[in-house]
Amino acid sequence: MFNTIITLLVVGIILFIISFFMNNRFDELEKELEQLSINQAQDHFTLKNKVKVLEEELLKDTVNLNDLTKGHTNSQSSKLQTRRDQEPPIIKEIKTLYEQGLGVEEIENRTGLDRNDIKVIIQQKSNHQLFG
Repeated sequence: MFNTIITLLVVGIILFIISFFMNNRFDELEKELEQLSINQAQDHFTLKNKVKVLEEELLKDTVNLNDLTKGHTNSQSSKLQTRRDQEPPIIKEIKTLYEQGLGVEEIENRTGLDRNDIKVIIQQKSNHQLFG
């Protein structure tokens, strides 16, 4: 009985010492998971910045209709109509919904755009501006 306990104790100590020298698979898995998490965060940041740039491009480039229509000929007014036709579909949709008498909150629910963006688009519509 005593020999069995000593043998088990010696085997346990030997296995414990060997475990320090063996390659731990969980370390590799943990490093891969950490790298995946970092890559995911970088991708998320990149996409967020791209969306921000697209939103800025959508809302910043406007042309005042009053400046365009003063002293223009018919060919220039047809160019103006062409620019109106080239507005992004979401802008046309917001203007249409606003003309139908819907409020900002209802337009926000239907389009999924931010309330402030919708207000800017409506304000530009009331100031007779186009997105260029």
